[in-house]
Amino acid sequence: MPKKILFVVSVLFGLMFINAGLNKFLNYMPVPEDLPAELVNDMVAMSEIIWLSPLTGLAEIIGGLLIIFPRTRALGALIILPVFVGIVLTNTLVETSGLPLVIVLGAILVWIFIDNKAKYKALFQ
Repeated sequence: MPKKILFVVSVLFGLMFINAGLNKFLNYMPVPEDLPAELVNDMVAMSEIIWLSPLTGLAEIIGGLLIIFPRTRALGALIILPVFVGIVLTNTLVETSGLPLVIVLGAILVWIFIDNKAKYKALFQ
């Protein structure tokens, strides 16, 4: 039963990151009008680095796709990890309104890492 739950949660997690990555290329989700000034300033600063948004979007798409499939889930989690660190830092230091969702996503990512710990042993030898 926990494997089935992890599968469903991983599919939703992967789809969420695929959606976020595709939005970086296609811009189909509207930006909220009431964003805090500090967050807007950070977004403007990050947009000055031309290659950062496409790189992040590509990592989100590839990582999300890999997380969906159990065989490649461990690699997908490794690809998503640096992106997720940025999400955590933004939601703890700049704007905390998204923190509950970040905590849930973090728990899912930790669950994926724990479930695949045997695959990571070779990295630490």
